[in-house]
Amino acid sequence: MMKDFKISIYADGASVEGMVEAKNKWPISGFTTNPTLMKRAGISDYMSFAKDALNAVDGLPISFEVFADDFPTMKKEAEKLATLGKNVFVKIPITNTKGESSTPLIKELSAEGIQVNITAILTYEQVKETAEALSPNTNNIISVFAGRLADTGVDPIPLMQKCQDLVNQYPQASLLWASSRELLNIFQAEKLGVNIITVTNPILEKMRMVGLDPKELSLDTVQGFHNDVKALGFSIL
Repeated sequence: MMKDFKISIYADGASVEGMVEAKNKWPISGFTTNPTLMKRAGISDYMSFAKDALNAVDGLPISFEVFADDFPTMKKEAEKLATLGKNVFVKIPITNTKGESSTPLIKELSAEGIQVNITAILTYEQVKETAEALSPNTNNIISVFAGRLADTGVDPIPLMQKCQDLVNQYPQASLLWASSRELLNIFQAEKLGVNIITVTNPILEKMRMVGLDPKELSLDTVQGFHNDVKALGFSIL
C-alpha cells in the first residue's frame, strides 16, 4: 500500500516517457528538469522537448532551466520559457559561472509575475537573499541542493530545517529539497516540514520497499546473492 505523503513529491528527469511513468505509478505532484539530465537523455531540441513534456504532465507544475550565462540573455530565455504555460516555473541558477549573483535578475523576473525556481543553492544566505527578492503574491520555488551538501560529508538536515523556518515567513516561496540521493530523503524532508522534494525515477522505484519486514528483506537479500552465485557458476571447493 502506497504511503500517503504530506510533502509534495516531484519527479526529476528529462525523459517524457519517464514523466508519464512517474505520474502513473507514484504520488507525483510536479516535475523538475535540468541541463545535465537533458544531456543524459540525449535531448537535441530543447523547445520541442519542453512542449512534449508539457503535454505529458497534464497541467502539473514543471520547471525548465535557462541555458545562458549572461543575465540579459537569461532574462530573454526566462521570458520565452514562461510563455509555454501557466504551470511552468523558470529555473534560474543562484549565480552565473563567474560567481555573480542572479538576485537582481530574480527580482526583475518576479516583478514581471514570472514563476521562478532558483536552483543550485547550498547556503542559508543564498536562500535569504532569494526569498527577499521575490515579489509578494507570486508563486516560486527555492531549491536547496541537500544531496550535494551531503556528498561533502556534511549533514544537510540542520541547514534544511533552518531554511524551511525562514521560507515559512515568505508565502511567495516554497522550499525544495534537491539532489536527492535515496528514498530516505523523502521521509527526512517530510519530517522537517519541507514543502517539496524532487526525486529521480530510480529512487521512486524503491517506494515498493516501504514497509517491508526487515527479516523478509534480509532473506530476500540472501536469496539474491545465492541466485547470483548460481548465475556466475563460481566454486570455492
